[in-house]
Amino acid sequence: MGNVLISQEQITTSITGADAYKVRYKSYDLHGKATESTGLVIAPSGAGDNRKVMTWAHGTTGMGDASQPSGQDDPARELTLYFASGSTTPIDFGVPGLQKFIDDGYVVVATDYQGMGTDGIHQYTNNITNALDSLNIVKAARELPVGAGTKFGFIGWSQGGGALAIAELDAKDYGDLELIGAIGMSPGVPAIALKLPGLGSAMGSGAPIPPDGHLFMILAAMVAAYPEELSLDDVFTPLGKQLFEENWNTAPVHHLSDMLMRNFHRYGPVIQVNKEKLPVWMKAFEASSAAQKKPVCPILVLIDGQDPEGPCPLPWQLGYIDAIKALGGDITSSTYPEDDHFSLPQASVDEARTWLNSKF
Repeated sequence: MGNVLISQEQITTSITGADAYKVRYKSYDLHGKATESTGLVIAPSGAGDNRKVMTWAHGTTGMGDASQPSGQDDPARELTLYFASGSTTPIDFGVPGLQKFIDDGYVVVATDYQGMGTDGIHQYTNNITNALDSLNIVKAARELPVGAGTKFGFIGWSQGGGALAIAELDAKDYGDLELIGAIGMSPGVPAIALKLPGLGSAMGSGAPIPPDGHLFMILAAMVAAYPEELSLDDVFTPLGKQLFEENWNTAPVHHLSDMLMRNFHRYGPVIQVNKEKLPVWMKAFEASSAAQKKPVCPILVLIDGQDPEGPCPLPWQLGYIDAIKALGGDITSSTYPEDDHFSLPQASVDEARTWLNSKF
């Protein structure tokens, strides 16, 4: 690939003892198609060499430019939640435990994923494409004067947790980088979810499906990833297609979800799957998801236990663990019974940091 970094801009940060950059860099999707992504690099101030690196893969924000974490005000910060009391942000952004990672000497990188502030439709929950962005931003950081080394760890949450596929990539993808450990906080892996009762049976029924914003984005993103094999007509009603085309780039996830629900109640279904096309869809989900190969490093899964039916239901998380065990992977887990999907990152990040430190 050669040089990966396209541009960099130093920005202010509320993290003490740190320098922060907004970057644009070269990446590619699961088919090897060239893409570009943006993101953040935050590093301890001053000279350094061979620093350990942590790449953060964020949770669901949306599908387009309005959902770009690094495009928010003061983006190089601790995790800020849309659902927190007093929130004024349209999306979740920031990195949990960022100050402590900097204090521990890490270079922290945080991708936005392709299509968020760059050309194209974001391949939402395409675990492999998201993982490649999370990897290639590490390469971009090594071209900055921040002392980033070749050894790195990964932490992803929700959608980003599905980017645990970063531990299943080909040797040519890593280049001179070494992944020493990968952590998924409530990971979302579509191929696992669709094999379980609930989402899978709903898609296979052929009946109209209530307009969940996450599922709506998953289906549209799969068409973006497989434009020759899949079509919006396979899964959306004419109303659904209209709502997608008018809003994918400008409505973050919670705005989109509310919009879909209102239009559903007023005008009718937006999601209806053509059962005859389901086999080709399932094949695409399998090919783009994590849990296909034995991971190249140890895996830690951090589970939110307060709401078993949350955004990434408990069976999805346990199903990923079972799948990696079946592949012979080194995987452990911890459950946080008092935390829901949204409090989990801040509740569990100290365990995540301690675990990563032990792997370097």
